[in-house]
Amino acid sequence: MTAQEIFRDMESLQDEAQRRVLMGFFKTARGEYGYGDEFLGLKVPQTREVVKAAVKDTPLSEISELLMCRWHEVRLCGLLMLVWHFERLATKRLIDDAEAIRHRDEILMLYLKYAERANNWDLVDLSAPKILGHWLMLPSTLGDKKYKLKVLDELAASPCLWKQRMSIVCSWKTSQMGDASWCLRYAEIHLHHPHDLMHKAVGWMLREMGKRVSMDLLRDFLRQNVHEMPRTALRYAIEKMDDDERRYWMTQIFRRN
Repeated sequence: MTAQEIFRDMESLQDEAQRRVLMGFFKTARGEYGYGDEFLGLKVPQTREVVKAAVKDTPLSEISELLMCRWHEVRLCGLLMLVWHFERLATKRLIDDAEAIRHRDEILMLYLKYAERANNWDLVDLSAPKILGHWLMLPSTLGDKKYKLKVLDELAASPCLWKQRMSIVCSWKTSQMGDASWCLRYAEIHLHHPHDLMHKAVGWMLREMGKRVSMDLLRDFLRQNVHEMPRTALRYAIEKMDDDERRYWMTQIFRRN
């Protein structure tokens, strides 16, 4: 399918009432983080249905056009198509396959090229772990772990909030695969970030790392950083602990004042 055909299919599903709800939910008013984003009014399951129907017949060149679209849901459609293609090439059977590695790297580079088009938290969260995070854990022709660190460091240092979020949220996948190092590195880098969206992301990823890899590593991180952590980040990080332990960590924040 062409991008134009997908545009038309999605535009036919426009819903004005839902559009207004989404514009409020994703903070699109002047001065808010999603200012300027435009919505058709589709729910995520509707977008996923479009992806399911079209993805097998949509080449990467057409997905690039989807990522450049003004409509939020169309960009989400393009990102979910990239996720589908990447995951198809990352099955156990294809992990070390040379052709699959080359195509995964191609998808990763396309994702990075259009990273700023993932310009709201849902677009980042639904794509970064499954593309960027998974790529970190797989063989690549682009470079070794040093190269991969460079890629994430550049995202983390970008002035773009959404690229910064990618650098930490992608660790959801690396933690799922048993590697805590990515989460710990970028949680520390973003610990003093001024934006609440990043406080939530850091705490969320720390919580997932503790759950998937090691609660002791999470506790070690908290012991070293609790007196500097934003309250929101801490609350998210300790969310799955028992009541007594949550109270203990929150008292550490109050003591710094």
